[in-house]
Amino acid sequence: MTHAFIVDYRKRSTTAGQEVAVPVTVVEVPPLKVAGARLYVHQPYGSHVVAEVWGGGLADELGRRIPTHPASSPEAVSAFEKKPADEVRLIVYTQPHLITGTPSKSPQVFEIRVAGEKFDERRAFAVKQLGQEIPAEQWTREGEFVDVIGVTKGFGFQGHTQRWGVKLQPRKNSKHRRMIGTLGPHNPSFVTYRIPQAGQQGYHRRTQFNMRVLKLVRDPRSDPITPAGGFPHYGEVRSACLVLHGSLPGPAKRLLRFRAPIRSRVAVVEKVDLRYFSTRSKQGA
Repeated sequence: MTHAFIVDYRKRSTTAGQEVAVPVTVVEVPPLKVAGARLYVHQPYGSHVVAEVWGGGLADELGRRIPTHPASSPEAVSAFEKKPADEVRLIVYTQPHLITGTPSKSPQVFEIRVAGEKFDERRAFAVKQLGQEIPAEQWTREGEFVDVIGVTKGFGFQGHTQRWGVKLQPRKNSKHRRMIGTLGPHNPSFVTYRIPQAGQQGYHRRTQFNMRVLKLVRDPRSDPITPAGGFPHYGEVRSACLVLHGSLPGPAKRLLRFRAPIRSRVAVVEKVDLRYFSTRSKQGA
C-alpha cells in the first residue's frame, strides 16, 4: 500500500470536490492465459460438464497443477460449437513467472464465466480465446468499480479477548481474566453462535465490494509505480498493475480474484482526477 492525492469523487462526502489524501493499494495483474473452455448444463442436482476443448501453446508449468492436455482437434472444436448447453466457462491460469513478488512457479487454475445475451456468441468468443491472453484492460478501465475476493491474514487459534475484543474480567475474578463472564441464559439450554468464544481468527474468504480503480498502469517501466526500495514484503512491480482506492484482504503475496461489481449503483463512470501518487520509500530511508 501507499497513498495518493485525488479530487474527492464521493458526492456526499464533506470534502467532495476537494483534494484529499487517500490510502491506495497496488495490485499486479499480469494477463491470464486461456487453457480451455467448457460447456455446462443446469440440472436439478447441479451443473454438469457436457463438452470441453483445450487450446495450444500452454505453459510447461501448468503440468505442476493439472494433467496436461494436447490441443483439441478441429473436429472436437466443431462438435463443441454444436453441442447444446446452458453456460460457457473459460479455464484460465495465472502466469507467476511475470512477477517477482511471489516465489511460486506453479500457476493457479480456475474457471471464469463468459457473460452475454446470446449463447452462440458467448461460445464463439470462448473458442476464439483459446490459447490467448486476457489483459487487465479487457475487463476493467480507470474509474470503474470492481469486487475483490481474497483470503484474509491468518492468526490461528485465538482467545476470546483477542478474537472479539470483549472486556477483561475484574482483577479478583477467581478463574480467568481473558474470558467472557457467561455462556448465556439457562434457557435455551445450549450455547448460541452469538456468544464470543475462542477459535480460528483470520484465514477467511472475504469479498470487498465496490473498489474503485484509480489508475491502470500497463508498463511500470515507463510509468514508475514502485516506491524507493520496493514494497515491503513484496519487492518490485514489473507487470501491469491496478491502483485501487482502499485496502484489500490478505497478505501482500496472496492471490486475489476480481469480478464485475454486483452491488454498484453508479450509472456513469467518470475517470478519477489523480493528482499525486507517492513513490517515497516505505522503509524509512
